[in-house]
This record gives sequence, C-alpha cells and structure tokens, in this order.
Amino acid sequence: MTEGTAAIQVSSLFKNYEIGEVKIEVFQDVNLTVKRGELAVVDGPSGSGKTTLLNILGGIDKPTSGKISIFGEEITEKDEDSLSNFRLSNVGIVFQSYNLVSSLTVSENVAFPMEWMQKRPDFIKKRIHDLLELVDLEQRADHFPFQLSGGEQQRVAFARALANDPPLLLADEPTGNLDAKTSGRIVQILEHLKGLGKTMLIASHDNQILNLAELRLHLEDGMLVTSNE
Repeated sequence: MTEGTAAIQVSSLFKNYEIGEVKIEVFQDVNLTVKRGELAVVDGPSGSGKTTLLNILGGIDKPTSGKISIFGEEITEKDEDSLSNFRLSNVGIVFQSYNLVSSLTVSENVAFPMEWMQKRPDFIKKRIHDLLELVDLEQRADHFPFQLSGGEQQRVAFARALANDPPLLLADEPTGNLDAKTSGRIVQILEHLKGLGKTMLIASHDNQILNLAELRLHLEDGMLVTSNE
C-alpha cells in the first residue's frame, strides 16, 4: 500500500518507560496500516497499551523509536506547537474520561477547537448546532458538564472531536462506562461517521463496535496483530 492510500502508517514502533531502574516495554516493533475511510478497532487486555497507542497516534505521547505518518505526514519529529496545529486540522480525539472543560458549557466546549483556529462566529454557531443535532443534545447546549450524565458527556466529547471535521477520529473505549441504551447511541454516531467515510481507530471490547470494524486488531504483550476472524 502506498502512503497516499493510508491514513495511518506505523513502522517499527517501540515504546518504553523507565521507572527508577525498572524498564517497562509497552510496544515491541509494532507495525500498523489503516487505510483512508477505514474503521479499525483494537482490543486487548487492560494495561496492554491501547490508550498509549492512541495517544502516540494523536501526537500526545512520543514513541521511544519508530516512524508514524498520518495522511502521509510524519509526526514523530514534530515539536509540540506543530503537533498541536496538526491535531486541530487532522485528528479528533475522544478520551475515555471525556476531558471536557468543566467551566465551559456544552456549546463552549464544542466551539473551543474552532475558536482556536479562528473560524468565523457565524460558522461556529451553525457548526455547533449541526454537531449537537448529530449527537442529539441540542437541548443541553447551555448546560455544564457536571449537569450531564456520563453518556451525554461522551456525546459532547464526540461533538468536540468533530468540530473541525478532522479526517481521522481516535476514540478510547467510547462505550466502556455506559449502559446498553447509551452505548447504542454512540454506536449510531459511529455508523453515521463510517457512512461519511471518516477514518477511525477505536479502542474497544464492545461487540457492537467490533461488528462495525473493517479491520480488527489485538494488542497484547507489546505486539499488535490482525484478528479479523
């Protein structure tokens, strides 16, 4: 596969942590390709490194060694400012703990990435409306995160991640803390995004999400393997 057809290209990824004299190997020679428009799901036991993998792909964490290209652009050598600008336009991240700004309303949380890119106020207003309609939270626009349920906060996190219409979405256990009904709403959002051709890499054990995947991956003992069976 050429880099032109790949959304994510990971080559010889190693990640180690050193705590005192103890060296912890998270990844050992991980290689990964996710095609443009593909929905990939990675599962694995707790502590296997799923969150670390997403953080590295999103430019939040740095690998010990290896090469990572997102839409043909290598990110491993970028500095923090360059990574931040790259994320704003190219990568949306849905964190397991939502990571909403507690002092901002739902609308303000969704607006934040667009304001950072200095989008026009009228564009931001319409985009907020469209995204909250997508996640069925128009009625919560002026509420604060503490006034929302976990499922509602997760849907706001999706709306914020999609604010700048990034071509790549990374999501960490998006249904992990939710009941079945609320999980179903998240799955509907993912189905909609899949229909739009959005490239997605999702860490999840949820069978509903696994059933959407065109590429299934399993992470364990520092190794990442395809597990489409």
